[in-house]
Amino acid sequence: MTSNVPKLAPAAFIGHGSPMNTLAVNRFTRSWRAFGTAVPRPTAVLVVSAHWFVGVTAVTAMPKPRTIHDFFGFPAELGAFEYPAPGAPDLAAEIAEIVKPVWCGLDHDAWGLDHGTWSVLAHVFPSADVPVVQLSLNATKADAYHFALGAKLAPLRERGVIVLGSGNVVHNLRRFDWRSPDSAADWAVRFDEAAREIMTERPAEIGRLREHPDFAAAVPTPDHFLPLLYVAGLAAATNSRPDVLVDGYYGGSLSMTSYTLNAPCPLESTGGGAAPVPDPAVVPPEHTNS
Repeated sequence: MTSNVPKLAPAAFIGHGSPMNTLAVNRFTRSWRAFGTAVPRPTAVLVVSAHWFVGVTAVTAMPKPRTIHDFFGFPAELGAFEYPAPGAPDLAAEIAEIVKPVWCGLDHDAWGLDHGTWSVLAHVFPSADVPVVQLSLNATKADAYHFALGAKLAPLRERGVIVLGSGNVVHNLRRFDWRSPDSAADWAVRFDEAAREIMTERPAEIGRLREHPDFAAAVPTPDHFLPLLYVAGLAAATNSRPDVLVDGYYGGSLSMTSYTLNAPCPLESTGGGAAPVPDPAVVPPEHTNS
């Protein structure tokens, strides 16, 4: 009998944008769905989400992770959304061993699946029947730590585990422009294009983006940027280069660019833009936790 587990499972970085993308049909969510349709069924998914940004390295190890609604000001329909994917305690324990000598704690009850994970997986694997674990972003560590940790995860792909980073290359909600739903400021475009050049040509040099003159504007906080380093680390570990899955902007200060590794999909270039954040007159964008 021939196994349907691939020799090397794909990896991806998804620019997730607003949590409302969970419920939206647009060119970004269609690209995420196309990715899920194109890849062989994985044994599990390991997600590095911008929204588990804490002072420790940990991995979820509960058999039934809860759906965390970690945002503010969005409709009740989104607050009621559930993504009941099973966990994978055995995989969590394996991850803790793989990344040694890095210490990685097993989280049995504190976290779950936050919206950086389920807003994307609701489209990638809408049946919620693939086991999912999350790896935290250790807020106390430098970029090199996250890049190296991503590289350490490479053996998981040989076992059919998809590694997925979820954040945004450019993410500055304090400079969000409600009047620019599908465009970006010049500084955001410059940084996004510089990131694209490095990711698709020489991902091992991803750390050089800190030298970019627009880095401070594009990455005022590291949480949404760091998941990109994990995919760059995976690419460097296998001497491969990511492809662009979809690109575009929202609100002048968000990049929706997504990358895949060993999973080429057609670049989605037509259709509606990203889902909105709440009215800034009601909830300022930087207070939504998008």
